[in-house]
Amino acid sequence: MVSIWEYLRGDKSYTFDNPGGQHKVILTKSTPQHAITGAAATTGYLYVNLHWTMSSGGASRPSTGDSVRRFFSPRFLRPQEPDSPQNAEPTNVDLDLACMYELSDGSTGVVQPLGGLFGDLQNPPYIKLSGDDQYGAPSGETMYVNLEKKDKFKRLLIFVYIYDGTPAFEQSHAVLTIVPQTGPRIEIKLEERARAARSCAVVLIENAGDNQLTVRREVRYVNGFQADIDRLYGFGLQWQRGYKGD
Repeated sequence: MVSIWEYLRGDKSYTFDNPGGQHKVILTKSTPQHAITGAAATTGYLYVNLHWTMSSGGASRPSTGDSVRRFFSPRFLRPQEPDSPQNAEPTNVDLDLACMYELSDGSTGVVQPLGGLFGDLQNPPYIKLSGDDQYGAPSGETMYVNLEKKDKFKRLLIFVYIYDGTPAFEQSHAVLTIVPQTGPRIEIKLEERARAARSCAVVLIENAGDNQLTVRREVRYVNGFQADIDRLYGFGLQWQRGYKGD
């Protein structure tokens, strides 16, 4: 047995004729979809990991100090827009892993670090973030999806936004990895040039029934934040500005 991080970080690629190997599927524009089927789609947890590498020599992340806001609102939070134009020089980047969800009963919501919406595995939405990595740690950020509750899901949109730092996805070397209980892990790389983008809808996971989940690469870059992604996919959530404390 290996730890989930050892499994995620494995550099060795395995071919599909290697029984028991740690197969890897890379979703691209030409091969954007993969199906998770059988027991892998209905047992245990689905691991979703975001890993990125910060650029060297960038400025340190600014402190919000005493200006931290406390929100008691049914609206979901999106980051503040930058107060001044961003420099072309890359800086340290704080990427956040998040998920908009629609359950089979029609309820919708978001799991994200902003606003402390880390989710719950045993109760709706049956999705949980492990925490908030603000500094590009080797383990990145991991989200867990309770597949024992697969029938409760209609669709899950996994997305990433740059909470803090220069909008430069192609320089963050970000990789999203999805690991089911069995079968190949699935990788999506965020390496396209999108100079002004601050968010990216990465992958859409849909319940196809008959013990099957479809995983479809989206990689749609957005110059804005959550509300802009929401408009593209029609979750119908209400958003307001917010930011993290120290």
